[in-house]
Amino acid sequence: MIVRGIRGATTVEANEEDVILEATRQLLEEIVEKNEVYPGDIASVFITATSDLTATFPARAIRMMKGWEAVPLMCATEIDVPGGLPRCIRLLLHANTDQGQHEIYHVYLREARSLRPDIEDRDGVDSSS
Repeated sequence: MIVRGIRGATTVEANEEDVILEATRQLLEEIVEKNEVYPGDIASVFITATSDLTATFPARAIRMMKGWEAVPLMCATEIDVPGGLPRCIRLLLHANTDQGQHEIYHVYLREARSLRPDIEDRDGVDSSS
């Protein structure tokens, strides 16, 4: 096995605790499902949020999920670049896997799809929700 980085991002409509937690949980669940990785495979998760998201720590959503209690998590503020995507949450999972670099599914939901238009959903599933 080797450690691979798995990326993902999503956006939220409002700076509200419940909205941030739900979007973070949804993003993580989709990354886990598409890459067939589980908490025991994860070395760590690095989470960023844009500076306009202050209602809660996105890591709380992961910490509340069953089985994720021992996974190291770290939150940070995304660099505030003029014209950057607002209300955005990004995840970087470091996972132990046998998958090759080109077999990894990076997941971009909602408006965050604009961050990586070069990545297509290989399953043909609409990731815009």
